Amino acid sequence: MNTVLHLKIGENRAVPRLWMEGVTLARAGLEIGALYALNERSEESKGLELCRVDEAYEGQTFLVSERNRGGKTVPLMEIRSHRLAEAFEGIEKVRVALFEGRIVITANRADENIVQRTRRLLTKARDGVALGVCSLFHGGGVLDKALHHGMQRSGVKSFVQVGVEMDERYLDASRRNSPELWPSESIALLGDIRDVDWRLLPQCDLLAGGVPCTGASLSGRSKNKLKAAEEHKDAGALFFDYLDAVKELNPAVVVLENVPQYRNTASMMVIRSVLSSLGYHVTEAVLNGNDFGTLEARERLIVVGVCRGLGVQFDFEQVRPLREKEATLRSILEPIPLDSKRWRSIKNLKAKAIKDKAAGKGFAPQFLTGDETLCGTIGKGYMKRRGTEPFLLHPDDPDMARLLTKIEHCRVKTIPECVIAGESETVAHEINGQSVCFAKVESVGVGIGQMIQSAVDSFMTVSQRPLPLA
Repeated sequence: MNTVLHLKIGENRAVPRLWMEGVTLARAGLEIGALYALNERSEESKGLELCRVDEAYEGQTFLVSERNRGGKTVPLMEIRSHRLAEAFEGIEKVRVALFEGRIVITANRADENIVQRTRRLLTKARDGVALGVCSLFHGGGVLDKALHHGMQRSGVKSFVQVGVEMDERYLDASRRNSPELWPSESIALLGDIRDVDWRLLPQCDLLAGGVPCTGASLSGRSKNKLKAAEEHKDAGALFFDYLDAVKELNPAVVVLENVPQYRNTASMMVIRSVLSSLGYHVTEAVLNGNDFGTLEARERLIVVGVCRGLGVQFDFEQVRPLREKEATLRSILEPIPLDSKRWRSIKNLKAKAIKDKAAGKGFAPQFLTGDETLCGTIGKGYMKRRGTEPFLLHPDDPDMARLLTKIEHCRVKTIPECVIAGESETVAHEINGQSVCFAKVESVGVGIGQMIQSAVDSFMTVSQRPLPLA
């Protein structure tokens, strides 16, 4: 009977070993008293093979001995050899296939993936080669641009190797306005992420994306009357696609962004568990843009998963702001004439705010004068003039107010204004509204770049050994 065992490589007196025993070995055809010899298999197989030999064989052999367990005699075999370490450097678990007269040992896929992604990233970073980024839910590319510029500050180059977005307007804006992200070898995928066959795409070094928060945000759950984020018919299960991409594209670093409420969802619990099982150290924090030099006090959950093969972990305590916040909102405002058609009546908004407060609702408009040191979150649907987002009051008429312009929206989030160049007011606000505070994520990018450089230095200087290349 053919049998497959999944075993962990142990150690005995400083020599690597595999220990197997039990009735399973007998059912697989391992006879007590039989001898096996260890030979390297072909280079393509990346493993070791033991074949049954007779007593006349010259060389190291391994005996199938016996052990009594519960009154039954069962086979026992110890494969103790330095060749295990040579064949499986960096591998903890192996797959042992038992055939009639043969034992084939190959690397556990998860451990092999760890070694592969570690080698790939360290080699590129050492040689100054740009890291390939898979960008999921790309939008207008703000998160990717921030990570790119942050890592570049730390001496780590990157580009969008694969970008996935279902809205052509956003994808076109990113490719047109952020050419540094899109060299000729980039792959732009326009369409639903659920339709992507990850097996057809090149493996990447970093995977980043903000899983849509429609079902997790307070407003999204209230609007859609959801008990849990996963109930949302369109966005509730998209975290599965995020994890599928991680499993197939095998990045060394993963980044996820979402609303703070996402931290306590079942989706996030699954994400943590799966990333851990795939060999990532996961760290997370809720960061406020205001602490990183943005006027918008937008809180977001940032999750960073780092391949354990790199020997380093991401530390949010080391993430520092890169700029000073403007003193007041007024300092970033455009000169809008007081008779501009942008100024509109807010009497209905004021009346609604009074009713909502009396009803105990937690939502209220943000009526601002420009003297404020921060403003609240501005969302994707800002042009709809929803009653929970910032309005600038008219200096002379308290019943008139206007929305921020698309340029002002960029400025409160510290998003480079080039990101929305050539876009209509509506599309620009949509791109900005579903994006991140740029300076905050840029700081995270700096931290990721520093961490990668530290991993390279560790292999090259501390360990006094070359990179773990195949």
